[in-house]
Amino acid sequence: MRYPHFVSDLWRHRALLWQFTLRNIEVRHKGSHLGLIWSILNPLLLLGLYVFVFGHIFGGSFGVRANETPIDYALGLFIGLAVFQLIAEVIGVSPSIILTQPNFVKKVVFPLEILPVAGVGASIFHFLVSIALVALGIACVGPGLSWSVLWLPVIMIPFILFIIGLAWAIAALGVFFRDISQAAQFLSQVIMFASAIFYPASRIAAKAPTAWLYLRVNPVLVTVEEVRNVVLWNLPLNLHHLAFLYGCGLVGLWGGHAVFARLKPAFADVL
Repeated sequence: MRYPHFVSDLWRHRALLWQFTLRNIEVRHKGSHLGLIWSILNPLLLLGLYVFVFGHIFGGSFGVRANETPIDYALGLFIGLAVFQLIAEVIGVSPSIILTQPNFVKKVVFPLEILPVAGVGASIFHFLVSIALVALGIACVGPGLSWSVLWLPVIMIPFILFIIGLAWAIAALGVFFRDISQAAQFLSQVIMFASAIFYPASRIAAKAPTAWLYLRVNPVLVTVEEVRNVVLWNLPLNLHHLAFLYGCGLVGLWGGHAVFARLKPAFADVL
């Protein structure tokens, strides 16, 4: 079976990719007294803030179960935040990932494609920390884990492919358009509120049916809903949604790499 050349390139340089991923994780916490402990504290602190505001003050609820508790809401919110932070970190880091490393750009033999992918790898590490905390919470104080949690990797694989393609595209465009870094902050906020992080997707369909026509094809929203269903609510996986995610993942991966490959020859001229 023949794989796309960029998949083969990543596999050939897997040792280098692993080194840069570890470096990105270490650099993010370098100089702080707590180090990697912040990988646990940050999601917990954000969870506490959002649960207080949206759960306690606004009385948030996902309405999936009749006996839903505040703890269930907190766990559902935590899952949404974990998925959102995965793509938000990639969007925030990718615009400058090539700009800040011009020495590698000038090395003809250096595989620049691994730089954005290594950034995604570091974000995946933080996602795994968050999802492990969620699983622990569900097992200890929530409804309990079921075998449906095994669907989690199947759901996340296409989403990760999608954000790798997004990282490639944003990293390449960031070399030529420096304003992308500023626009990325606003884009992250748009994604957060358009992905049903704090409320069920059904509420969008009921309250804003016109907006739902567009938001229903938001891969972040679909991923959040499916991860909640299999991890927290023990509901069956929607195979139509899964097929949609794999389509988005493959299109995003190929499209993002096409943008990166097209712009890559001009990187050295700009930097």
